[in-house]
Amino acid sequence: MDIIAGLNPQQIQAVTAPAGPTLVLAGPGSGKTRVLTQRVIYLISEGVSAYRILAVTFTNKAASQMRQRIESQMEGDTRGLNVGTFHAACARLLRSEADHFSQSREFVSRDFVIYDSADQRSLIKHAMDRHRIDTTRFKPVRIHSTISNAKNDLVSPAEFQRDSYYDEIVGQVYESYQQLLRANNAVDFDDLLMGAVEILQSDPQILKRYQDYYQRVLVDEFQDTNHAQYTLLQLLAGSHRQLFVVGDPDQSIYRWRGADYHNVRRFQQDYPEAKVVLMEQCYRSTQTILDVASAIIDQNRGRTAKNLFTERKGGNAVDLREAYNEEEEAGFVVETIATQVLQEQFLPGDCAIMYRTNAQSRVFEEAFIRAGIPYRLFGATRFYARREIKDMLAFLRLACNPRDGVSLERVLNVPPRGIGRKTMAALQDAAGPDESLCTVLLDLADDGTRSPHYDSIGTRPARPLVAFGKILSRWIQAVQEEQSMEEVLHLILKDTDYERYIQDGTGIGLDRWDNVQELLKVARDFGDTDLGAVLEQIALVSDVDSLGDDQDSSGAPCLMTLHSAKGLEFPLVFIVGLNDGVLPHRRSFDEPEEMAEERRLFYVGLTRAKEQIYLTYTFRRRNFGEDAMGLPSRFLDDIPDELMVGDVSGRPSRSLASGPSRQVTRRRSVDVVPASSVPVSLQFTTGQRVHHSNFGSGMVIDSKLVGSDEIVVVAFDGVGIKRLVAGTANLEVKAN
Repeated sequence: MDIIAGLNPQQIQAVTAPAGPTLVLAGPGSGKTRVLTQRVIYLISEGVSAYRILAVTFTNKAASQMRQRIESQMEGDTRGLNVGTFHAACARLLRSEADHFSQSREFVSRDFVIYDSADQRSLIKHAMDRHRIDTTRFKPVRIHSTISNAKNDLVSPAEFQRDSYYDEIVGQVYESYQQLLRANNAVDFDDLLMGAVEILQSDPQILKRYQDYYQRVLVDEFQDTNHAQYTLLQLLAGSHRQLFVVGDPDQSIYRWRGADYHNVRRFQQDYPEAKVVLMEQCYRSTQTILDVASAIIDQNRGRTAKNLFTERKGGNAVDLREAYNEEEEAGFVVETIATQVLQEQFLPGDCAIMYRTNAQSRVFEEAFIRAGIPYRLFGATRFYARREIKDMLAFLRLACNPRDGVSLERVLNVPPRGIGRKTMAALQDAAGPDESLCTVLLDLADDGTRSPHYDSIGTRPARPLVAFGKILSRWIQAVQEEQSMEEVLHLILKDTDYERYIQDGTGIGLDRWDNVQELLKVARDFGDTDLGAVLEQIALVSDVDSLGDDQDSSGAPCLMTLHSAKGLEFPLVFIVGLNDGVLPHRRSFDEPEEMAEERRLFYVGLTRAKEQIYLTYTFRRRNFGEDAMGLPSRFLDDIPDELMVGDVSGRPSRSLASGPSRQVTRRRSVDVVPASSVPVSLQFTTGQRVHHSNFGSGMVIDSKLVGSDEIVVVAFDGVGIKRLVAGTANLEVKAN
């Protein structure tokens, strides 16, 4: 087996790097997954046992691809190889060490459950209710985000700085939130990382055992690591310093969830002897696309410059188009896709429409529907997040972990069994602060009227609780008897008569029942795997995994946010809504770090394209429900003239539906869209002096009619050229 066959010189340097820390800076489409795969194979060929290698990445999809490639090349000689996500690796560590660790301090037991984002939000609201915090004034989502960031920085509730009134509120919620998690024997995703670090830092013997066990640690997408993940990697590497990290700071776009691309620089400071390899050859995009992307990212300061190149010389110039509004923008995109497919230039599934925020998808969805063209909305409700699937998983989690109060509250009255708010309140009162709700339920099921809780709850409310407690006991027994997930699911469906509940006689009901059947197929595939392990794997599935390994190019165009596009590639890419305030987002205007990330986000979108890119922006755009003038994104100014075609000239632009583009020079922000052919007298004329309340005095240099609006172009003395809508600008004509 030739491990380096087909690799380019830079890839070979990375794969065969000598022992010690290694940093691989891999440009987009440069084959980093292949390098990681071959690096693992190279290490095994050099005598490192497969089970002594830990390779971590961020998605199950990426981990699965890597594992399959390694196993196929090694012909099964990979016993014990650890390839998975950060969270999966930490969950495994926590389950292995939780019982030992919980002896000395308050911690979850090894049968803990992992709460998803919906469960976490529910618990945050419970914590806020404890302190009577107004959820309209203090948004649970924001508080949860602040707590998540604190955990990513390894800040416990006791260490959380309460420097403001808002921080004081967060500190109270954080403390109660953790108490509720522990009461439910549950963790959130941040706890997996924080808990693993806490265990390793708190017990030198456990730390040494893991350091000795993992002789080589490899990391994918290193630029997306947060402080907790970087600390974990340092702990595992220990004194042997065998860290092999692959990443690209230029593609770090998850700052809002704790990712810190500065970890790349920290790595170089902490491991000054590290070998650094630049992987600059791209196998995805044309040279034109790479040149455009480089022109954008080169404006960010303090980065390691990369000279991206490809053997695919040339390529179509990027096509820039201006639309009057979002509806016209969407119509152009849909019409262009239809034309390209009709001319057999691309297949429908080759096309992707990318935008900054989820809300931008609506007008494109409507345009596809009007045109009768199927589309895929990537990032829509995931399979495991659908109502009926979450119900089933809640039943299963209860059977595995009866302390899971969040799951109990979700399904205690699903299907309806006469357990309302008053009965729930009585159950909570009976449990008090020391007992779990399930303990009371199971006690009622076992002892009935003899239970000490029966009288406090009352005869009538207790009846449905007793009934549910009895079927819950059966499910718990089935799990203890090590019945398979499929067997336990069938028992739950029978006991709850869930099919009758979900089948409401509509297409929606049929779809929901189909989803339940699909979950049964999933259960069948897992076979006799321990149910707790299955639920853990399901909880760790990430959003990006849902697109699948093979993007069906014969299918439908895909709509997605730029954040969701990371790791994907498409022959034809539309990046839409390129207006200042949208991309870059308005909140980045006064924050240099956020502006730099917005530029990286644009760079990521550009480098998803293999053959062709369309960039679109609008002359008018709705902001906060109001129609307003739209300015082209400032990022467009960084693209060289010779790499652009379309609406980039100094003359009025053509209609978006006017046919093929032609080579022209760069469009400037002073330009306006064409005037209406209907003769209407204009309020302003070229050469007039005018005054604006914000911009001061200036001279009209152009005025045209667009629809029912008069668009005035004014050269203001102090702020330069602005395009204004005459009807709303309140311009005052001054005497010359």
